[in-house]
Amino acid sequence: MRKQTTPLSESQIQHDCLAWFRLQYPNLALLLFAVPNGGRRDAKTGARMKYEGVLKGVSDLILLIPKKGYASLCIEMKTPKGVQSEEQRKWQREAERCRNRYVVCRSLSEFKKAVNEYLL
Repeated sequence: MRKQTTPLSESQIQHDCLAWFRLQYPNLALLLFAVPNGGRRDAKTGARMKYEGVLKGVSDLILLIPKKGYASLCIEMKTPKGVQSEEQRKWQREAERCRNRYVVCRSLSEFKKAVNEYLL
């Protein structure tokens, strides 16, 4: 009998991507970071984060290295069936307007390809 597997969550995909990056590019590990703009929070925490500057739509990961004419690589993580919100599409347009590379990654293999193409 075949074992059923549960699809990976966005969080699990992102974790796997960060783990791979830190092993593959240890000298750049501090320059790839997550943006804490998602997830469930109580009203007080959400209000404080908004007060401190958290913005809806910002990409999940940012690789703060200028390459190939881009200022940085912005990475939006999604599950295979996930879709960008309107806020995410708006933020993508603004990031790209300011010469940032923006990609949507739905798996570790897509992440590896995007990062390697950007860095190499």
